[in-house]
Amino acid sequence: MKIVRLCQFSDVDKLVELAHKAGPGMTTLKPDPGAQAARIDRVRRTLQGSATLADQGYLFLMEETDTGEIVGVCGIETAVGLEQPFYTYRIDTTVYASRELGIWSKMDKLSISHDLTGYAELCSLFLDPLHRVNCNGALLSKSRFMFLAQFAERFGTRVCAEMRGVFDEHGDSPFWRALGSHFYRIDFHEADRLVSLGQKSFLAELMPRFPVYIDFLPDEAKACIGTTHKDTTPARHLLESEGLRLERHIDIFEAGPVLEARIDSLRVMRESSLCNVVISDAHTNPTAPHLIATSQLKKFRTGLIYTAPKQGLIILTPAEAKALQVKTGDQVRMMEAYPRRVA
Repeated sequence: MKIVRLCQFSDVDKLVELAHKAGPGMTTLKPDPGAQAARIDRVRRTLQGSATLADQGYLFLMEETDTGEIVGVCGIETAVGLEQPFYTYRIDTTVYASRELGIWSKMDKLSISHDLTGYAELCSLFLDPLHRVNCNGALLSKSRFMFLAQFAERFGTRVCAEMRGVFDEHGDSPFWRALGSHFYRIDFHEADRLVSLGQKSFLAELMPRFPVYIDFLPDEAKACIGTTHKDTTPARHLLESEGLRLERHIDIFEAGPVLEARIDSLRVMRESSLCNVVISDAHTNPTAPHLIATSQLKKFRTGLIYTAPKQGLIILTPAEAKALQVKTGDQVRMMEAYPRRVA
């Protein structure tokens, strides 16, 4: 059984190995043992209550419980932009009109913004390509929503997610080539590396001071704006099914979409429910897949089962209970893995 759990220090090597498979563009998932160990230490301090709000974050790993293999990773930052600005481009529209000539036009422009300061951020989502089957992607991505619902008091009112943008066949970003490279004067991957190490002062020092009109960009750069990398498109669809939407913000490097929502508007806040565990070998009729999440913070685990709760109880097999580390009487949170289609 695959479960999603909080990371531990013993996971560093496996996490770095997984990061090697992610490729360019994932700022928060670099194959650097020191950086990943530091991030896991942040999780430890967050759970202990010793991390400042600006430093709080959670990192989850998908594990195959039968083998101990780590096949996926995802994270939540509690509140971005409090210590170092969380920059995006905001898409604004300006209208120009001449009454004398009877002409008017609308032009979109990109303005540097840190409007998303204080948002929780869903980040670092990556699933080993060999395991992108069945419902693994849904389990990994949506485990974070179960955590948000179970521990809502640990977060603010809004959440966002930066989605990986478009890269060409050489691994370069057309948007960066057309815009960012003229201001920062360094390679995209070097800029990305510096940000991943927390060295962000150059962004404020070199970023454009005035809005950039989108119509002035080359077509290949314009096509990148709000567009998701083909490998990340399924992840975007999963987030949108839970209530996140592209509003006005994109990534300042490769123009990938930044999805956002109020936490209290997410599907998990409406459709998940609490129930108590019963462990039994008794056969139950299979149902649509359901997410199940445990209620203890430090031992938080999420899994996928094909059994629905009934009258406030959920029947688990001994194997499922062992993987989730729960016992009879424990309280868990449950939700259907996919929204029901409206006829």
